[in-house]
Amino acid sequence: MSPAPIRSLADDIRGRSDEELAALLAARPDLARPAPSDLTALASRSSTRASTVRAVDGLDAAHIHALEAAVVGPDAVTADVLARLLGGADVQRAESLLADLWALALVWRAPHGLVVTRTVADVLGESIAGLGLAADDLPGPAAPDEATLRSEIALAPPRARAILDRLTWGPSVGIVPAADGPGREGPADDGPRWLLAHGLVRAVASDQIALPREVSMVLRDGRVHRDAQLEPPLVTGPARQVEEVDAAAGAAASQVLALLDELLDSWSQTPPRVLRTGGLAVRDLKAAASQLDTSPEHTAYLVELALIADLVADDGEVDPHWVPTAEYDIWQTEPGGERWARLALAWLTTTRAPHRVGSRTDSSAVINALGADGQWPPIRTLRRGVLDLLGDADVGIAPSAADVAGAVRWRRPRRVPRTLDAVVDAVLREAAWLGVTGKGALSVGGRALLASDGDLQKVAESIHPHLPAPVDAVLLQADLTAIAPGPVTGSLAAFLRLVADVESRGGATVHRFSEDSVRRCLDTGWTGEDILAGLRDASSTPVPQPLEYLVRDVARRHGTIRVRGVSAVIRSEDEGGLDVMLANRRLAALQLRRIAPTVLTSPVAPEVVLEMLREEGFAPVSESPSGTVTVPTRPVRRAVRQRGVDPALVQAMDRAQLGSLVAGLRAAEAEAHTRASVSAESRGGPAIPANDPTTSMAVLREAIADGRAVWLGYSDGIGRTQRLLFYPERIDGGRVSGVNEGVGRTLSIHRITGVVTD
Repeated sequence: MSPAPIRSLADDIRGRSDEELAALLAARPDLARPAPSDLTALASRSSTRASTVRAVDGLDAAHIHALEAAVVGPDAVTADVLARLLGGADVQRAESLLADLWALALVWRAPHGLVVTRTVADVLGESIAGLGLAADDLPGPAAPDEATLRSEIALAPPRARAILDRLTWGPSVGIVPAADGPGREGPADDGPRWLLAHGLVRAVASDQIALPREVSMVLRDGRVHRDAQLEPPLVTGPARQVEEVDAAAGAAASQVLALLDELLDSWSQTPPRVLRTGGLAVRDLKAAASQLDTSPEHTAYLVELALIADLVADDGEVDPHWVPTAEYDIWQTEPGGERWARLALAWLTTTRAPHRVGSRTDSSAVINALGADGQWPPIRTLRRGVLDLLGDADVGIAPSAADVAGAVRWRRPRRVPRTLDAVVDAVLREAAWLGVTGKGALSVGGRALLASDGDLQKVAESIHPHLPAPVDAVLLQADLTAIAPGPVTGSLAAFLRLVADVESRGGATVHRFSEDSVRRCLDTGWTGEDILAGLRDASSTPVPQPLEYLVRDVARRHGTIRVRGVSAVIRSEDEGGLDVMLANRRLAALQLRRIAPTVLTSPVAPEVVLEMLREEGFAPVSESPSGTVTVPTRPVRRAVRQRGVDPALVQAMDRAQLGSLVAGLRAAEAEAHTRASVSAESRGGPAIPANDPTTSMAVLREAIADGRAVWLGYSDGIGRTQRLLFYPERIDGGRVSGVNEGVGRTLSIHRITGVVTD
């Protein structure tokens, strides 16, 4: 028994093998969720506009050009015809492109070639590759044959030929000056008038002419595109030594861990406020940049990375602050490789775009770090596309941003934003900061990240050998600096942050000791001897004499002034120091008054007095009513973990799921065929499947285009379903108009339970 002839996309899909159906569902996963009722419903869903747009948008430039050429070509295109339309491309390449488009159900096999689905033509639009409308769709007579067109074009005078050359590759519509004076119509120039008289252009307005598609194809010598991009652009660049790439990436990874640790440790004590509109204030971002000695762009990336990895969150209080989460405490205790892997995996899959911080939204609002406007879903696909291109290049190749942008544009020409070059620059910059790349080339950690499929341990193991080993001692210098020849972690890092300030970063970090930094440590309850003991434990060399003198001198002067609440009592054995304090005009707001040679009072709260005295260079300490020194404690603040929700991705189905779905579709199709046979014998007309409104609209549009009738189920006002043989004519505003039993009717699509062509 010979197979039934293929007359539509539905027939084509029903005739595919199980492997071909599984490949279609894998390539277009939106067709599988929710599972279609049968193969006919699958075909209808695949031809809906939303699904077709998604499939076309996923094509590269070669397949887009092939699809456009097939739309422009004859009703059924073959590989030979497509090769000519693509400007003499290799026939095997054209055949491969058509096979790929057929596998995606964007074309279907007719007896004489492949036919582009109507929805694809609608998605691509009327203007394809700069071509205008066909002559039949423009005012005027039908277009002459190709030989006549060629002879007319050959006779065109210079001015007319110049206009043809200008319109050949698009746009196909040109504006020409109209003739002046009453009763004079048409263009004033002889060139357009000659073209109109010989039928080579059509007048579409008083001052506009259009070049018909048939004339354009003759002028283009049968090519649809001036330069069909059938092969991807090369992504090349200088070659780097693999060892240098991984070493640079390891150093960057170590630095990002240290910077985040320092930032979040600071926010544990003094968290920044959350803006009323959400996000981090610009002044707090600048303060973080000053603390970390990083650029504003780099700092914005770091705070965004902390949010992406769930290390910081809004604490949700009445007066909300950005506070590290309990996840940060766990992250701190993990080995360096796992800490980096968590950051890298979170960055790879997030839809937040740190590079947009500081720019403006479409409504001209400034995008703040950690704010809701930092979400930009296209960045996830673009980021992955950039990294995949680096992964496809040879190991150690460092391509330029321009080459990468060109390749991304070729791979997804319909999905790239106008700011693609800036986005690619940002992704490459962030990858370098994180250590996914080193010296511009993808590192071993970056390659493991792309191949990990979310496996944290695999990513951690790849980067671990290239992370600098943490140091347990620093080198104290006589110039009041300490040099850490590697990353500092744990209690040593906490001690150095307390007693010194970072002066420079790099392969070796330089910490600077000063009066302010030592005083900061003393303010937390340390004594001078405690600090010196900590320095001896932290150093592989003896404490230099200048540093010891600095610590002892600051410790000797620290606490000679005591502040007690009255509102405030200032007590000091140093009467001269109190004299200086009384004479300081910048302390006038404290309203200091001497009640004894060694005692001053102030009506201002003790906390404010302490802060203002410290700002003026004094070293006061707080004292309890009993006369003992009190050390203020700042509790470490933590926020409840609040994982951000990214927009959902359509998850790919595995082989077993695809096989089960295809088997179910086959069984449903066989059952529907059996019901249709019984229905045709008993009631007349086929069985009507239960379709969703989107699928019903797709079937109705196909029937309108073909001028065919449909059988549909229609639920009336009391819930009764009728079978109607309906001749659809027009769909508009959620309704379909047509004829049923010779009477014009308009049906609401949401009441249609299912549609099947007659």
